[in-house]
Amino acid sequence: MFKEVVVVEGKDDEAAVKRAIQVEVITTNGLGITRQTLELISTAQKRCGVIIFTDPDYPGEKIRRIIDEAVPGCRHAYLSQKNDNPRKKRIGVEYASVKEIIDALSIAKVTEETRKVRYTAEDLYKHRLTGQSCSRELRYQIGMMLGLGQTNAKQFLNRLNAYGITAEEFQTALDAVLKG
Repeated sequence: MFKEVVVVEGKDDEAAVKRAIQVEVITTNGLGITRQTLELISTAQKRCGVIIFTDPDYPGEKIRRIIDEAVPGCRHAYLSQKNDNPRKKRIGVEYASVKEIIDALSIAKVTEETRKVRYTAEDLYKHRLTGQSCSRELRYQIGMMLGLGQTNAKQFLNRLNAYGITAEEFQTALDAVLKG
Protein backbone atom coordinates (compact mmCIF):
# COMPACT_ATOMS: atom_id res chain seq x y z
CA MET A 1 0.00 0.00 0.00
CA PHE A 2 2.78 2.45 0.95
CA LYS A 3 6.26 2.08 -0.48
CA GLU A 4 7.75 4.85 1.68
CA VAL A 5 9.35 4.42 5.07
CA VAL A 6 7.32 6.08 7.84
CA VAL A 7 9.20 8.11 10.46
CA VAL A 8 7.57 8.33 13.91
CA GLU A 9 8.64 9.58 17.33
CA GLY A 10 8.68 6.45 19.48
CA LYS A 11 8.04 2.73 19.89
CA ASP A 12 4.34 3.13 20.74
CA ASP A 13 3.85 5.20 17.57
CA GLU A 14 5.68 2.51 15.60
CA ALA A 15 3.39 -0.18 17.03
CA ALA A 16 0.29 1.86 16.09
CA VAL A 17 1.48 2.37 12.50
CA LYS A 18 2.39 -1.30 12.11
CA ARG A 19 -1.01 -2.26 13.49
CA ALA A 20 -2.58 -0.20 10.68
CA ILE A 21 -0.34 -1.12 7.73
CA GLN A 22 2.65 -3.23 6.80
CA VAL A 23 5.42 -0.70 6.33
CA GLU A 24 9.00 -0.06 7.37
CA VAL A 25 9.20 2.38 10.29
CA ILE A 26 12.05 4.49 11.68
CA THR A 27 11.73 5.92 15.18
CA THR A 28 13.45 9.15 16.21
CA ASN A 29 13.28 8.51 19.96
CA GLY A 30 11.56 11.84 20.37
CA LEU A 31 13.69 14.96 20.37
CA GLY A 32 16.73 12.73 20.95
CA ILE A 33 17.08 12.32 17.19
CA THR A 34 20.70 11.55 16.32
CA ARG A 35 22.90 12.15 13.31
CA GLN A 36 22.78 8.37 12.69
CA THR A 37 19.00 8.44 12.59
CA LEU A 38 19.05 11.38 10.17
CA GLU A 39 21.47 9.44 7.94
CA LEU A 40 19.16 6.43 8.05
CA ILE A 41 16.22 8.66 7.08
CA SER A 42 18.30 10.20 4.27
CA THR A 43 19.15 6.75 2.89
CA ALA A 44 15.49 5.73 3.05
CA GLN A 45 14.47 8.94 1.28
CA LYS A 46 16.89 8.23 -1.58
CA ARG A 47 15.81 4.60 -1.94
CA CYS A 48 12.04 4.63 -1.51
CA GLY A 49 10.85 7.90 0.02
CA VAL A 50 9.90 8.95 3.54
CA ILE A 51 6.69 10.05 5.21
CA ILE A 52 7.18 12.03 8.43
CA PHE A 53 4.32 11.21 10.81
CA THR A 54 4.80 12.88 14.18
CA ASP A 55 2.37 13.92 16.89
CA PRO A 56 0.46 17.19 16.46
CA ASP A 57 2.29 18.94 19.30
CA TYR A 58 5.37 21.13 19.78
CA PRO A 59 7.94 18.29 19.99
CA GLY A 60 6.37 16.60 16.95
CA GLU A 61 6.58 19.80 14.90
CA LYS A 62 10.17 20.39 16.02
CA ILE A 63 11.19 16.85 14.98
CA ARG A 64 9.41 17.41 11.65
CA ARG A 65 11.41 20.63 11.05
CA ILE A 66 14.73 18.97 11.99
CA ILE A 67 14.14 16.12 9.56
CA ASP A 68 12.81 18.35 6.78
CA GLU A 69 15.88 20.58 7.04
CA ALA A 70 18.33 17.65 7.03
CA VAL A 71 16.47 15.50 4.47
CA PRO A 72 14.52 17.59 1.95
CA GLY A 73 11.75 16.04 -0.11
CA CYS A 74 10.04 14.02 2.62
CA ARG A 75 6.27 13.80 2.63
CA HIS A 76 4.35 15.02 5.68
CA ALA A 77 1.33 13.31 7.23
CA TYR A 78 -0.76 14.99 9.93
CA LEU A 79 -3.22 13.66 12.48
CA SER A 80 -6.21 15.64 13.57
CA GLN A 81 -5.80 17.40 16.90
CA LYS A 82 -9.54 17.19 17.45
CA ASN A 83 -11.06 14.51 19.57
CA ASP A 84 -14.36 13.41 18.05
CA ASN A 85 -14.63 10.70 20.67
CA PRO A 86 -15.24 12.31 24.09
CA ARG A 87 -13.99 9.14 25.85
CA LYS A 88 -10.68 9.39 24.02
CA LYS A 89 -8.63 11.84 26.08
CA ARG A 90 -5.24 11.66 24.36
CA ILE A 91 -4.08 12.78 20.96
CA GLY A 92 -1.13 11.39 19.01
CA VAL A 93 -0.04 8.68 16.63
CA GLU A 94 -0.02 5.99 19.31
CA TYR A 95 -3.68 6.72 20.15
CA ALA A 96 -4.93 7.00 16.55
CA SER A 97 -7.27 4.46 15.03
CA VAL A 98 -6.26 2.35 12.05
CA LYS A 99 -8.51 4.48 9.84
CA GLU A 100 -7.01 7.76 11.11
CA ILE A 101 -3.49 6.48 10.41
CA ILE A 102 -4.30 5.24 6.90
CA ASP A 103 -6.21 8.44 6.07
CA ALA A 104 -3.34 10.66 7.26
CA LEU A 105 -0.68 8.69 5.38
CA SER A 106 -2.81 8.56 2.22
CA ILE A 107 -2.86 12.34 1.81
CA ALA A 108 0.72 13.09 2.90
CA LYS A 109 2.26 16.06 1.10
CA VAL A 110 5.83 16.92 0.13
CA THR A 111 7.40 20.32 0.74
CA GLU A 112 8.41 21.95 -2.53
CA GLU A 113 12.04 23.02 -2.61
CA THR A 114 11.27 26.12 -4.64
CA ARG A 115 8.22 27.56 -2.97
CA LYS A 116 5.93 29.59 -5.17
CA VAL A 117 3.77 32.10 -3.40
CA ARG A 118 0.37 31.09 -4.72
CA TYR A 119 -1.62 32.30 -1.75
CA THR A 120 -1.46 35.45 0.35
CA ALA A 121 -2.99 36.60 3.62
CA GLU A 122 -5.56 38.49 1.55
CA ASP A 123 -6.65 35.22 -0.09
CA LEU A 124 -7.26 33.69 3.33
CA TYR A 125 -9.27 36.71 4.44
CA LYS A 126 -11.30 36.74 1.20
CA HIS A 127 -12.28 33.09 1.75
CA ARG A 128 -13.16 33.67 5.46
CA LEU A 129 -10.14 31.66 6.67
CA THR A 130 -8.95 34.56 8.84
CA GLY A 131 -10.62 37.39 10.68
CA GLN A 132 -13.96 35.73 11.44
CA SER A 133 -15.38 33.59 14.21
CA CYS A 134 -15.72 30.63 11.83
CA SER A 135 -12.17 30.94 10.42
CA ARG A 136 -10.50 28.48 12.76
CA GLU A 137 -13.02 25.73 12.03
CA LEU A 138 -12.90 26.37 8.28
CA ARG A 139 -9.07 26.19 8.31
CA TYR A 140 -9.25 22.98 10.33
CA GLN A 141 -11.67 21.27 7.94
CA ILE A 142 -9.87 22.41 4.78
CA GLY A 143 -6.47 21.64 6.31
CA MET A 144 -7.50 18.07 7.12
CA MET A 145 -8.97 17.56 3.62
CA LEU A 146 -5.78 18.81 1.98
CA GLY A 147 -3.40 16.98 4.33
CA LEU A 148 -2.08 20.15 5.95
CA GLY A 149 -3.02 19.32 9.52
CA GLN A 150 -4.54 21.68 12.05
CA THR A 151 -2.82 25.05 11.99
CA ASN A 152 -3.08 28.68 12.84
CA ALA A 153 -3.54 31.10 9.94
CA LYS A 154 0.18 31.74 9.40
CA GLN A 155 1.04 28.02 9.34
CA PHE A 156 -1.94 27.33 7.06
CA LEU A 157 -0.72 29.92 4.56
CA ASN A 158 2.85 28.60 4.73
CA ARG A 159 1.74 25.00 4.16
CA LEU A 160 -0.58 25.93 1.27
CA ASN A 161 2.42 27.46 -0.49
CA ALA A 162 5.06 24.96 0.69
CA TYR A 163 3.07 21.89 -0.38
CA GLY A 164 2.12 23.32 -3.76
CA ILE A 165 -1.63 23.12 -3.26
CA THR A 166 -3.18 24.09 -6.59
CA ALA A 167 -6.01 26.57 -6.94
CA GLU A 168 -8.27 23.71 -8.06
CA GLU A 169 -7.44 21.57 -5.00
CA PHE A 170 -8.02 24.54 -2.71
CA GLN A 171 -11.31 25.50 -4.35
CA THR A 172 -12.59 21.91 -4.29
CA ALA A 173 -11.85 21.62 -0.56
CA LEU A 174 -13.34 25.05 0.15
CA ASP A 175 -16.52 24.21 -1.78
CA ALA A 176 -16.86 20.85 0.00
CA VAL A 177 -16.53 22.46 3.42
CA LEU A 178 -18.88 25.35 2.67
CA LYS A 179 -21.55 22.98 1.27
CA GLY A 180 -21.38 21.11 4.52
